[in-house]
Amino acid sequence: MEDRKVDLALLRSLSPLDGLKVENLNALARKTSVRHLDAGRVLFKEGDSDKRTFYLVSGELDLRSGDRKVATLRGGAPEARNPVAPGQPRRFTARALSDIEFISVDSDLLDVLLTWDQTGTYEVAEISRDPAAANDDWMTALLQTKAFHRIPPANIQALFMRMERVNCKAGDVVIKQGDEGDYFYVVTRGRCVVTRETPMNREGLRLAELSVGESFGEEALISETRRNATVTMVTDGSLMRLNKQDFHELLNEPLLHWVELEHARELVAKGARWLDVRLPSEFENFHLPDAVSIPLYFIRMKLKTLDPATPYVAVCDTGRRSSAAAFLLSERGFDAYCLKGGLASNGLGPGGS
Repeated sequence: MEDRKVDLALLRSLSPLDGLKVENLNALARKTSVRHLDAGRVLFKEGDSDKRTFYLVSGELDLRSGDRKVATLRGGAPEARNPVAPGQPRRFTARALSDIEFISVDSDLLDVLLTWDQTGTYEVAEISRDPAAANDDWMTALLQTKAFHRIPPANIQALFMRMERVNCKAGDVVIKQGDEGDYFYVVTRGRCVVTRETPMNREGLRLAELSVGESFGEEALISETRRNATVTMVTDGSLMRLNKQDFHELLNEPLLHWVELEHARELVAKGARWLDVRLPSEFENFHLPDAVSIPLYFIRMKLKTLDPATPYVAVCDTGRRSSAAAFLLSERGFDAYCLKGGLASNGLGPGGS
């Protein structure tokens, strides 16, 4: 049985969706459908941390903890207006006793919508994409990245509340190589290209093309250096931006994992890899055994060469560049760490230990 569009009246009958403003309920409806699950199939398992909110629309659902039956839920019953066994990790296993229909909502997205409604600061209609392109919704794309699973819910709410919208035209330069870092950006509509000027390529080496839900601008904010690349709009579009102070408070601190040298060596002994983000000449002069060499400005381009299952300990001389690299990896779901103080303060280098 195919999924079907969700009816607004159905969403209004559910709690706490019945408290959403009509604009935000419409935004949620565009991202939601009524789905089917065959009898005997599992909706979720005990111990899961899926970050989804489920509602039973029709049929019967069995809740169990281990071998013990806890409850049977029926679609249309008064209790079915509430989420199915909320809480993470899951305390129960939910199995369909009959063919069922259900609704699944991204829990973080729902939390942000409820927060906006209760504060009155924003409505989704003000900052979301064209409804015709809802599948590319920037907010959903951002919330579904692994990085956001590591950020406290209060930070996620504050993050969206403090972002500012910027409209751009094709050809607009958003950030320029060599400028001071001031904002972190998320693409909400359109596409942009990341380029880096080198002595051998004055036109700029193309490093990446970014689309809806992708972000940029974090390197200079974390490392307290100037912009190491230029970002130019390829099409008309819009961006959400977060100022430097809010970025450090809400994103950088939760995502960045500093480790002392002893801990870093323990991680490497257990299978992690050193990731050296200095320039090739610095790497050639000295590097840690078996270190992977990827200069910071090539990180975006070389991400596919790294193993997502391998933890990485980023290093540079002082910790500035490596902290930016560790953030970029963490933001994209890698298990990444940064050596506190860098190579220099830990006595690592030519003639060091």
